[in-house]
Amino acid sequence: MSTHRKAVLAVLSLVLLVSSAAFAQEESPWSHGEVSVQGTGFFTKNSNGNGISQHSTDTGGFLLGYRYHFNRWLAAEANYGYDRNTQQNFTAGGPFSVQANVHQATAAAVVTIPGSERINPYVLAGAGALVFDPTNNAAQSVPGALTQAKAAFVYGGGVDFTLVRHVALRAEYRGFVYNRPDFQLASLNSNVTTHTAQPSAGIVFRF
Repeated sequence: MSTHRKAVLAVLSLVLLVSSAAFAQEESPWSHGEVSVQGTGFFTKNSNGNGISQHSTDTGGFLLGYRYHFNRWLAAEANYGYDRNTQQNFTAGGPFSVQANVHQATAAAVVTIPGSERINPYVLAGAGALVFDPTNNAAQSVPGALTQAKAAFVYGGGVDFTLVRHVALRAEYRGFVYNRPDFQLASLNSNVTTHTAQPSAGIVFRF
């Protein structure tokens, strides 16, 4: 098993262990759930490897999340995100472009930092996957390009601004670390780890 896969499994195990421990120690006085809807940006760092230069166009999308608070400071969350038409530009013996939609599915542990009654900052860390799905646009496609999932570390932080008891505004930053997609084509495999920044803002509903 590769070091990258071992690390992903270790992060997932840590999230489950911490969440289970918190649930065992705390009953429900502070426990509550929340759902969030956010608009996002999606900005990926350029990379070079194996003689291949790779660039992804900046894009945007949305992020849907569910967060469960075990107590006042610890929570676990699951998220799904979608970013439209991210174009992967390759230079490998010639220019190639693959237009693809990006789906993300992640789980993370969230720690709330002491703030105030209305302002609640937090940090998060976890793991998941980014799925790169070619649109098969004739003008922006490479023959044989297939959907590909890449394991990813996710980290970040944000702040919730409470408007009323059950509604808050959220400003957040997430960073993803993962291996560059090659759409299962050996000729496009740069074997490079890259980073995507995902700033976002949206609304939270608590219950």
